[in-house]
Amino acid sequence: MADVSSDPGRWRDVDKLLARPGNIVGQDFEPSPTLREDIGEIARVLVVGAGGLGCELLKDLALSGFKNIDVIDMDTIEVSNLNRQFLFRLQDVGKSKAEVAAERVMKRISGVNITPHFCRIEDKDIDFYNDFNIIVLGLDSIDARSYINSVACSFLEYDTDDKPLPETIKPIVDGGTEGFKGHARVILPGRTPCFECNIWLFPPQVKFPLCTLAETPRTAAHCIEYAHLIKWGEVHHGKDFDADDPEQMQWVYSQALKRAELFGITGVTYSLTQGVVKNIIPAIASTNAIISAACALETLKIVSGCSKTLCNYFTYNGTEGTHIKVTDFVRDTDCLVCGPGTLVELDTSTTLLQFIRLVGEHPNIRLSKASVTCRGKNLYMQSPPVLEEMTRSNLQLPVFELIGKVAKDVIHVSGTSEKNDKKTSCLRKLRVVFKGVADGITSMDTTDGS
Repeated sequence: MADVSSDPGRWRDVDKLLARPGNIVGQDFEPSPTLREDIGEIARVLVVGAGGLGCELLKDLALSGFKNIDVIDMDTIEVSNLNRQFLFRLQDVGKSKAEVAAERVMKRISGVNITPHFCRIEDKDIDFYNDFNIIVLGLDSIDARSYINSVACSFLEYDTDDKPLPETIKPIVDGGTEGFKGHARVILPGRTPCFECNIWLFPPQVKFPLCTLAETPRTAAHCIEYAHLIKWGEVHHGKDFDADDPEQMQWVYSQALKRAELFGITGVTYSLTQGVVKNIIPAIASTNAIISAACALETLKIVSGCSKTLCNYFTYNGTEGTHIKVTDFVRDTDCLVCGPGTLVELDTSTTLLQFIRLVGEHPNIRLSKASVTCRGKNLYMQSPPVLEEMTRSNLQLPVFELIGKVAKDVIHVSGTSEKNDKKTSCLRKLRVVFKGVADGITSMDTTDGS
């Protein structure tokens, strides 16, 4: 495979962008003929997701001069991925997406080092994400975006005037595609809207009434959901359905076909069955390429300062012609994720166990199975079992003593929250103040932890 970076003129345009001053550059931009090399040596980029968009991102970032890239993805390659996830081949089916994608890009582009992580994003410690200068998202999951957003916002610190400290801002560039539509956005926690500030941009998942599925199906999707939600439980008696198991998916497909024939409905296919069960919208390779290019450019702009960044939400619609729009959304100053943090007032005698119970009952937090950290120190970890056992003795100790007997501090709590009958992993930042030690907080909205 040819090395596309060996051409002497390969970096001409990127070097011009980084070596010359301009009228719309960032305020800290310092043009230099060696800036591309400096960025390649210093900047660390994390790409989350190695699917259709993630493959494009890895290629574009490597060809933009970034040399230190990590990629994390828990999925393995399926045959259905091969039409748009161009880094994969038929012989790769069943292998890790992250590992194969990293290997292919490094073979094609010399000098780039891509470290793959074949695991869930929740499996990594919070400190893992703090090692990167910028995080680029190529995800198809709202829950995963929300988790990474909460992690990046957890690093954010504010001064006494509730202004974000620039050195604690962890930039995120988020890309997403749905068929011929896509978006790219820049998230600078504390300055621009975070993911939770604009969660309303994502429409709720379509749900069909069970009575329609059971009695009067009218579409192929109704037949598929009947097989998935009703027939599966009747036949398998409480066994959870695994959408990633090809045999189980084939069973749902065959049952949906029988249901469709019974009611004279056409259109049930295996690919549609996968799409309905997994809530997948068919991906278009050209859309992935366009959105990836926008994300890679914003990443280069943020790291180098060679131009002002996107403000702050870019949308693309290629359904009929080409329509591109940029919207400057306003940050929610009361956001529980990117704000200064939820203020919690505790007695100096409040134990860690009492604090964890308080976290579960707080109306703005409500985290179950909470793990607690402070300044990188694990106060209590729910998992893995070895860490739970090591930190279990802290549960009976006062929080005041565990964090060094300071008047106030920031504590990070991760756990499970429930929203719209759905449980998701999340992380929250809490500003803890101790009664009788700190003054001047009586006018603030506090929760009594005594």
